[in-house]
Amino acid sequence: MSARVAPARSGVRAAAAAALLALSLVAGCGGSSVQPTPAASTAGSAPDPTDPAAHMRTVLLDPGHNGGNDPKAMAKKVPDGRGKTKECNTTGTSTDDGFPEHKFTWDVALRVRQLLIDNGVNVVLTRENDKGVGPCVDERGKKAAEVNADIAVSIHADGAPPNGKGFHVIYPKPPLNTAQGAPSLALATALRDSLRGAGLPVSSYAGVNGLSGRSDLAGLNFSKRPVAMVECANMRNAEEAVTVSNGVGRARYAQAIVVGILAWLGRNPPASAKPSAAADPSRSANSRAEGSESDGERSGSSASSSPSATPSARARTAN
Repeated sequence: MSARVAPARSGVRAAAAAALLALSLVAGCGGSSVQPTPAASTAGSAPDPTDPAAHMRTVLLDPGHNGGNDPKAMAKKVPDGRGKTKECNTTGTSTDDGFPEHKFTWDVALRVRQLLIDNGVNVVLTRENDKGVGPCVDERGKKAAEVNADIAVSIHADGAPPNGKGFHVIYPKPPLNTAQGAPSLALATALRDSLRGAGLPVSSYAGVNGLSGRSDLAGLNFSKRPVAMVECANMRNAEEAVTVSNGVGRARYAQAIVVGILAWLGRNPPASAKPSAAADPSRSANSRAEGSESDGERSGSSASSSPSATPSARARTAN
């Protein structure tokens, strides 16, 4: 399997290759002991300074929802990015045993952050802890541009009817700017592929082939960088509730998300790659789009025909 991995030319591409190899080895063992592994960390090697992908990249991670759920603060109306308003945030969902979504997203985001840092990627979180309230969803959507991030990835879990299971990745549709178009679809596709490659099931109830285009999420609508939201699992499904509630399961989601992020960064070098760019992160984050589209798009079904999440799933999604 490792023989099929093309030789990497730079820090990010080497990291992606190493992460893919580590994940493939874990998947081959049935995913029984997935942890953030040293094999995914290759940032210590000296990158070629002339290679655009060698320069420091920045990823914005949005752990969905809040640790402190103040009803008054969350009920505040904010713009949704398409001329309407919605609540600042929602409480999120939980497993039937009471394990909350905000705790899941915070834990997974911290794991993703550490793995990305290990691979030489700068990481910014939209919230500092799992105790307070905020920021509101419109502020989260604007954050990637404010910190000059290359991409933004929002981490969630769903609360759909219990007979549904699996992950799906949401991208903004129709796009409101260039970054929300092909680059965001490519990011969503990379994340879909990495999650599916980790042996995680594709959603049986939302989207097409694990992808869902939506227009009602402020965290996506306000983004000026390529953005995607990962609904990792259905917390109301008994089998997936076990996975999201334990550290081994959360590590599995985190490592798969990292593989997708590194794959996208490896395919999309920053637009500006001058030698000083490593010290000056104020570069263009509108990366070129991935050449291939999703399975559903290639098969002839336009994104407008792709079904969105069910009403029950939408009601529990904050952004």
